Amino acid sequence: MKYVDEFREPEKAAALSQHITKLCHELKKPLKIMEVCGGHTHAIFKYGIQDILPRSLEFIHGPGCPVCVMPKGRLDDAIAISQNHQVILATFGDTMRVPGSRTNLLQAKATGADIRMVYSPLDSLQIARENPDKEIVFFALGFETTAPSTAFTILQAAAENITNFSMFSNHVLVIPAIQQLLESPDLQVDGFIGPGHVSMVIGTDPYDFIAQTYHKPVVISGFEPLDILQSIWMLLLQLTQNRCQVENQYHRLVHPEGNTIALQAINQVFAVRKNFNWRGLGDIPNSGLKIRPEYAQFDAEIKFTLPNLQVADHKACQCGEILKGVLKPWQCKVFARACTPETPLGTCMVSSEGACAAYYKYGRFAQTNHRQKLDHGHG
Repeated sequence: MKYVDEFREPEKAAALSQHITKLCHELKKPLKIMEVCGGHTHAIFKYGIQDILPRSLEFIHGPGCPVCVMPKGRLDDAIAISQNHQVILATFGDTMRVPGSRTNLLQAKATGADIRMVYSPLDSLQIARENPDKEIVFFALGFETTAPSTAFTILQAAAENITNFSMFSNHVLVIPAIQQLLESPDLQVDGFIGPGHVSMVIGTDPYDFIAQTYHKPVVISGFEPLDILQSIWMLLLQLTQNRCQVENQYHRLVHPEGNTIALQAINQVFAVRKNFNWRGLGDIPNSGLKIRPEYAQFDAEIKFTLPNLQVADHKACQCGEILKGVLKPWQCKVFARACTPETPLGTCMVSSEGACAAYYKYGRFAQTNHRQKLDHGHG
């Protein structure tokens, strides 16, 4: 298949693996690379990339899963909105089973709330056109990747003067989260694989501070196996040459200035919140997006009274440490035991981009346990 097969050629993957192995030997130390985006985490496991690389190279999984970083309190707010009998709540499918403090959206739907899964915020606008006697609320979340579609939907609603439509905005920004991680003494990384989808919108320039201030190399990567392997090779090459730069492997889709039309729409509709509470990371200044006063008629936080409470995570769940890159999923005591995709205790097991879901789906917990036994002389 054109534009896919050429990024999955085994011969090229083997050659890149050999080059990476050579650079690892030259560096003569354990290396830790953080892939910020959950899409990269799943690709690394799906294609067995970790298995063809040296043991001295370790992947640290970052907070780039928008569903995973959603705190329980905001889930509770969305559930509270859905329980209004005049409301139809529209949302993406991977939010349905994310646990709130008492229930989740799927359980709320089962008990009578009108909650509908959609593929796009524009689908929720169509529901508003078809149900003029109901209030339609779209549960908007995601990084800068999905924020433009939310913004364009609000602009379309304003153009059509659709008054029974609003957004519950939970959009977050990737740069403040990375900066928060870099300030943490618990996190030790040698370089970053930058998120490809977010970078299509914001470009490469916003990452410059990582190299200039924190002296960590960054490579923006695509999501195919050869993309990721080439990005790792580019990172290690910087390390061997004592360079710290922001490089763009995903140049076929990512440009330094980003997508100016998408950025204009975001800036027109949204303002930056003073702070936003992230699961596992706590309050991060200037890290969320709220709807501007000019579009207040489409702001669900103004239309509805919300509990607006901060709720602690399940005591046994260690999603927070996993999102911060401090723990691996298999190090959580409830992983693959009490916490499974069927009975999730935390968001990292629910989302299609969650690290726990990736480990579970691709059998990584079994392989990791086997490796631990070998390392300790068992089995």
